[in-house]
Amino acid sequence: MNKQLGSIFHPSDFSEASELAFAHALKMALVTGSELNVLHVADDGNTSWSDFPGVRETLERWRLIPRDSPKSAVAELGIAVRKVMVADSNPVQASLRFLKKHPADLIVLAVHQYEGRMRWTADRVGQPIARSAGEGSLFIPHGVRGFVSPADGSVSLRNILIPITAKPSPQPAVDAAARLVAGLQLASGTVTLLHVGKAEEAPGVEIPVGTGWEWKRITREGDPETVILEVAGSLGADLIMMTTDGPDGFLDGLRGTTSERVLRKSPCPVANLPVGSALG
Repeated sequence: MNKQLGSIFHPSDFSEASELAFAHALKMALVTGSELNVLHVADDGNTSWSDFPGVRETLERWRLIPRDSPKSAVAELGIAVRKVMVADSNPVQASLRFLKKHPADLIVLAVHQYEGRMRWTADRVGQPIARSAGEGSLFIPHGVRGFVSPADGSVSLRNILIPITAKPSPQPAVDAAARLVAGLQLASGTVTLLHVGKAEEAPGVEIPVGTGWEWKRITREGDPETVILEVAGSLGADLIMMTTDGPDGFLDGLRGTTSERVLRKSPCPVANLPVGSALG
């Protein structure tokens, strides 16, 4: 989400939801000129390299490189993509071992909000990976449209919702949103800063200038999870972004429980930016 990103990590189970998450990860890598590591953890011995999402095929479909381009065409776009497959029965531990050797600045992954049969996401491994790694994470819930089209790479990001509290500071999320819209070259849209609580307790935020976007502040009282989801729905939010107080924090003392409840019901992707991470 900014020019300082060096590496993006995308764990994939080759499901439809992961294909959408891969499109977001690839787009972010293109925008930031980052290395993209795609990891698949297999325990059945039936997975082949051809099951991985095709990078060149995707870039050709997005009309960023000509049809039948050589592998070198990917590097000419300023990115490096590595596909890794490991045999393990525990996707979380396998992913964390990989991240220990190859740290990432951003994790982009699919998560399942409901019961189902998807291998990784049905086992709810996405959130434990992100919590343990402690880096910025972009969650793509199963069943949501997302804001990057796998078909042509186009971006449909017009409304960003940022829940804000006094602690942790919401400024990193605000600044990351500004960098994101600039990097994606989005000329117009709306960022809504939502404070759940009393109006007089809303924190001060420095609004970025020159973005071309409208920045709005609203205050609502009530249960944070309920209010955030209601506002996201009413706004037609394309993305929810927030700074979290470390890998398990969210909205100060609420810790990870509220953020995970929001994520399970979110109508759009959710970006978590832990304090101290490359993005937060």
